[in-house]
Amino acid sequence: MNHIAALMLRDMPAWLEAELRSDHAGETGAVLIYRGILATSRDAAVRDFAARHMATEQGHLRLIEEVLPAASHSRLLPIWRVAGWLTGALPALFGPRAVFATIDAVESFVDHHYQQQIDRLDAEASYPALRAMLAQCQEEEVHHRDEARGLGDGPPGPLLRAWVAMVGAGSRAAVAAAKRV
Repeated sequence: MNHIAALMLRDMPAWLEAELRSDHAGETGAVLIYRGILATSRDAAVRDFAARHMATEQGHLRLIEEVLPAASHSRLLPIWRVAGWLTGALPALFGPRAVFATIDAVESFVDHHYQQQIDRLDAEASYPALRAMLAQCQEEEVHHRDEARGLGDGPPGPLLRAWVAMVGAGSRAAVAAAKRV
C-alpha cells in the first residue's frame, strides 16, 4: 500500500482525515474485539473464527496506518482498545450465539460506514487508490458479517437484542468521537 501513501497529500481534506481517523480507531477496536473473544471463549469454533478474523482486521489496521499519519490517530485509542476488548470478551462469556450476533451488529455498522466513505470519494472522483483500498476492506468486513450471521443460531432474544442495539449505538458514538478527537 505504499503507492497509496505516496499519493496522499500533506493537505488531505479535513473530512477525509477525520474519516480515516475513525477507520483507524475502528480497526483498532476490531482487533481488540477478537482479542477479547480469544481471551474468554473456550469454544473451538468461536476461537477459530476469532483468530481468522483478527488476522484480517490486523491487515486492515496496517493498511490504514500506511495512509494516515500517526499524528492524526485518535487520541482516544486507549478507550477504543478497552471498549473493543470488552465488546468481544463479554459476549464470549455467554457463548457462540452472543459472539456471532455481536460480530453481525458491528460488521453491519462497518459496512454502512465504509459505504458512506466510498460514496463520497466516488462523488468527488478523488483518491481512487484509497477508494479501492476501502472497498476491499468493506468486502472483507461484509464477509465477516455474513459468516457470523450464518453461524448465528436464529433470531436473538430480548436480552441479546438489547446488547446488539447497545453495540450499534456504541459504534455510532465511537465513530463520531474518533472523527473529532
